[in-house]
Amino acid sequence: MRPPIIPLNQNSSQSEVVFSREQEEKNLYNSEDLVELFPFGVSIANEIQRPFLLLKDKKEELTLPVAINPLEAGVTLTQSSQQLIPTTPHKFAELLLESLDIKIEKCIFSEIKGHYQYVRLYLENHPRYGSLRLRADEAMSLCLHMKTPIFATRAFIQKSKVMSAEIEGLSKGLEGHRALFANHHPYLM
Repeated sequence: MRPPIIPLNQNSSQSEVVFSREQEEKNLYNSEDLVELFPFGVSIANEIQRPFLLLKDKKEELTLPVAINPLEAGVTLTQSSQQLIPTTPHKFAELLLESLDIKIEKCIFSEIKGHYQYVRLYLENHPRYGSLRLRADEAMSLCLHMKTPIFATRAFIQKSKVMSAEIEGLSKGLEGHRALFANHHPYLM
């Protein structure tokens, strides 16, 4: 049984950050190959399975599943809700970037390593760096909050579908071993 997909309002492991100087940038894609993607929904399952942010192209023919952590899923859902008072943990980052006159120009999915997707955020007006590379699961809610255009190639979308199926398969294999997920934290109920 597929986990439910929570629609998003259309209006709405270890960290690794790698900066690169603009002159060192290598485009592994042609700009004609890039497909712009928009938030469609968040797929949330049980506590064992990772949530997925679903991004679709304008015609809703292509779907990019982005494996995110539960915190990122919660922030994404909270930011997109019209029934809650708008709140986000990204307000400080937004104000800081604005005060420095730095803009995240675009977000491009660049690679998959293991079961993690990586994006490259292109920066406008940064005094030293043209872009930075980080895990997609740590950047998606910020990009959605900042209304940063998000792109991927068709080849990347296809590779991500394979990765998504692998993650789902691993989760199903772990469901039989509930003891691995026992609560060992004194503050969690």
